[in-house]
Amino acid sequence: MSFFKRIFSSEKKETLDKGLEQTKTSFFAKLTKAVAGKSTVDEDVLDNLEEVLVSSDVGVKTTLKIIDRIEARVARDKYLGTEELNKILREEIAGLLSETNSGEATEFDVPANKKPYVIMVVGVNGVGKTTTIGKLAYQFKKAGHKVVLGAGDTFRAAAIDQLQIWADRVGVPIVKQQMGSDPASVAFDTLQSAVTQGADVVIIDTAGRLHNKVNLMNELTKVKRVMQKVVGDAPHDVLLVLDGSTGQNAFEQAREFTAATEVSCLAVTKLDGTAKGGVVIGISDQFQIPVKYIGVGEGIEDLQVFNKYEFVDSFFK
Repeated sequence: MSFFKRIFSSEKKETLDKGLEQTKTSFFAKLTKAVAGKSTVDEDVLDNLEEVLVSSDVGVKTTLKIIDRIEARVARDKYLGTEELNKILREEIAGLLSETNSGEATEFDVPANKKPYVIMVVGVNGVGKTTTIGKLAYQFKKAGHKVVLGAGDTFRAAAIDQLQIWADRVGVPIVKQQMGSDPASVAFDTLQSAVTQGADVVIIDTAGRLHNKVNLMNELTKVKRVMQKVVGDAPHDVLLVLDGSTGQNAFEQAREFTAATEVSCLAVTKLDGTAKGGVVIGISDQFQIPVKYIGVGEGIEDLQVFNKYEFVDSFFK
């Protein structure tokens, strides 16, 4: 049994493999074409590889970093052949991810010194933010934690209704107010309720709009300040949800939100059914913010804790 199989259960690993299938198939079809007829890693191969990585949504900056690393290895090991390129790429991508992601986490753990552990979730509408919150709540509850949700996206009535549906489905309490209410007030009530109930995890939704960075920053700063009246160091994580299937648009959203607020971790959704899974590598490297969760299927179990070893293994399997 391989090292990777020992980290994840075979069922979780199979889900991850399946979720990244289109990305892997597309990437290796391009890679095979790029090295066709070549026996050594020369300048033409590196140029073709650069094109493969960029077209696989790894991003220009990260692609250039990977190419530089491979060029250094070619210079050091003079006779590297194209048959070794797969192994080299795997090692260099794993190395890049190592610089941002710890890679050891496999379960939905709660920091021992944080009770309740407060997660504030941000992201534009349509990226799977509410679904991610629902699946997170399910996973934390499944792990034995008491969870409370806060419907802080008071800008849309549908957002409150959708979160209520998830709360009912998972079987966790939700704190909500009317549409148009002050999001900070919802966050305050949610934390008070969570403390009273002895909850382990609190997940706060926020408005899914980025109409004005200054307004967004002011709103989120107010939400944080009000939460800290109840839990002094809240939120413990600001989780940005990105839709992996949008490729380069996900980079732009990450750029906008990291400029507007202090994002501490990322969730990349909808990686199944897309060939744009390379976006995880680029976003992780470019923004130096750890990817904490990935969505690799529509099922309630298909939100996984991101593990760099597992991801790279599935990508190159």
